[in-house]
Amino acid sequence: MNESAEPAAEPVVVIIDDDDAVRDALSALVEVAGLAVRTFGSAPEFLRHHSPDRPGCVVADLRMPVMDGLELQEELARRGSELPVIIITAHGEVSAAVTALRAGAVDFLEKPFDDGVFLRRVHEALQRDARRRRDRSAAASALAKLALLSPRERDVAALMVEGCANKTIANRLGIGVRTVETHRANVMAKLGIRTVAELMRLWLHLEEDREDGR
Repeated sequence: MNESAEPAAEPVVVIIDDDDAVRDALSALVEVAGLAVRTFGSAPEFLRHHSPDRPGCVVADLRMPVMDGLELQEELARRGSELPVIIITAHGEVSAAVTALRAGAVDFLEKPFDDGVFLRRVHEALQRDARRRRDRSAAASALAKLALLSPRERDVAALMVEGCANKTIANRLGIGVRTVETHRANVMAKLGIRTVAELMRLWLHLEEDREDGR
């Protein structure tokens, strides 16, 4: 296992393969590309060191003893990990490729593969992980802000997002227009925003978070 330590915020490409030569070659390729890398000879070894908070991606061989690449992918999903996974194999089994991709693998590469193609897939996986983490952070921030609102203010905010005018909001909630105006002002002040467009962006982050089942 590569024992070099990187800053916590730096994404790491994790390579898991029981073949020393393959593991070393891919590790060298990733390092030459300027990316941090850690290598493991088995899936269980990786899982013992895995931290879900660490950004990056996983490159795992399909055929490994104890736990193969697809079983590792399933175990990561069971643990709630969303690290992008690239499955590599020398066998080229179509059924395994379909299973891996349906389970969320970024790609399925057959050995020997072009170095450029491999690095492109790795970069795509890292970008995918970075986007997910940004979205998760934005959703958490939006949730924290919206938690500042009272139940009635949340009702008003939801109707604001729908594009309802104050009079419509008043009719829908059975309250006075002036009360709506007060709640509306409180919503904007508590959330630290000035426009309905900003409110809609906050709301969108929450909706996307719910749709992803997080």
